[in-house]
Amino acid sequence: MKKIRLLSLLISSLLFAQNVPKEILDTGERVSQELLQQLGSKLKQEVSANGLVKAAEFCSANAMILTEEVNLHQLEGTSLKRISLKVRNTANAPQEDERKVLESMQKMLKKGKLGAYLIEDDGRFYKYYKPLLIKNELCLACHGDLSKNPKLSQFINERYPQDKATGYKMGDLRGAVLVKIKK
Repeated sequence: MKKIRLLSLLISSLLFAQNVPKEILDTGERVSQELLQQLGSKLKQEVSANGLVKAAEFCSANAMILTEEVNLHQLEGTSLKRISLKVRNTANAPQEDERKVLESMQKMLKKGKLGAYLIEDDGRFYKYYKPLLIKNELCLACHGDLSKNPKLSQFINERYPQDKATGYKMGDLRGAVLVKIKK
C-alpha cells in the first residue's frame, strides 16, 4: 500500500511540476544555485589554500552557517536545507517524506530518468528538490574512499563518529538541496 501511495505521489508531483508557476521554478533554482555556489566556492578556496583536512575542518565548522546565511537572504516564506540518505551531519537528515523523495530520486537515477529538479506540492508549500550528484573528484576526496587519505579519514571519524556519507562513486546521488516555498 505504501509503495502505491509513494508512486502516485511521485507521479502526481512530477506531473504537477508542469503546472508550477514559473516564479516558483525560478526561485527554487536561484536559491539552490546560490547555496551550491557559496559552499562550492568557499570549499575550493579552502582546499587550494590549506589542503583537504583543513577544508574538511572548515566545512564542518561553516557549512551549516553558510546555509543559514543564504537562507536569511531569501524572501519571507522561502527556506532551504540540504538533505541526504547517508548523513554526515545529523542536521541534514531528511524527514520521512523527504527520505521517500530521495529514495525515489535514487531509483530515477538508476533508470536514467532523474531530472534537474523535482517539485512536490504538499498543499502549503512547493518543495523544490535539486539533486546533488557526485560530479568531480573533489567531492570524492571527502565522500568517496577515505582510506586514500588517512589524515582526512581520521579527522572525519573523530568529528563525525556516526558518519554515513562515504563510499560514493562518480555519478552517485549525494542528496538534495530542498527549497520550500510557501504558497
